[in-house]
Amino acid sequence: MKQIHWYPGHMKKAQNDIEERIKIVDLVIELLDARIPFSSRNPILFKLSQNKKRLVVLTKNDLADSKITEKWISHFRSEGFEAIFADLNKDKDIKNIIKSAEKLGEEKNNKLVAKGMKAQPIRAMIIGIPNVGKSTLINKIAKRNAASVQNKPGHTKAQQWIKVSDRFQLLDTPGILPSNYEDKNVALNLALVGSINEEILPLDELANYSFNYLKENYKDNLCRRFDYLNLILSNDENFSLIAKRRGYFSKDGLDINKAHKVFLNELKNGILGQISFETI
Repeated sequence: MKQIHWYPGHMKKAQNDIEERIKIVDLVIELLDARIPFSSRNPILFKLSQNKKRLVVLTKNDLADSKITEKWISHFRSEGFEAIFADLNKDKDIKNIIKSAEKLGEEKNNKLVAKGMKAQPIRAMIIGIPNVGKSTLINKIAKRNAASVQNKPGHTKAQQWIKVSDRFQLLDTPGILPSNYEDKNVALNLALVGSINEEILPLDELANYSFNYLKENYKDNLCRRFDYLNLILSNDENFSLIAKRRGYFSKDGLDINKAHKVFLNELKNGILGQISFETI
């Protein structure tokens, strides 16, 4: 497979804006998809923010394998970052993010107060690739529709400051991807969770990649959802079984393409269970 290129024009401008505005923030809240923490980290954003305090938040942990997520949390903490996981639909997890960010920002205000100066609002920048939950987090924290939310990669295209309280301000940023992916597995992982449009990848390759992964790592999940499969058979034969059982037909016979799409959609939305695509 050739290198995957995904770089809408607004992403270059957004990258330049982040590079400039990161100078005025106190800390960075980096959102990563708990199912693919490695693939969902943009190395460009990581490099731009490497001199800032960092809170790593593994989002969508309700869709990920909890045992593997715990190992990722330990990994990031061993690298010197504060790391937590969060289901952005749970208020207690939102409160935990705020508490963790405020704690990271305490050092700045402690120094100001020690000098007889007034404490200042903690300024945090939220960074991450498309579809990891940045706008959802902003909305939950601000308790209003401060940032628009849409389950579509590349939706947020402008930066905006959100005043959470007198003590805390957030800077939302658009999701930014690297200009290309030399590692095809990274691109495939991103497509599986919806961070890049799966249409730019061969559908059959994406379906076979994920089916093989589940056969090797989550066989029970696969068999619970599709108890009529025979994993000794080829992937093509099994997708034919899915199409036949579900009644997917086209004018040429079984609609394997639809079987691929439905399988990938159910996988992405957690219908096949809590699944992580990357381990330490």
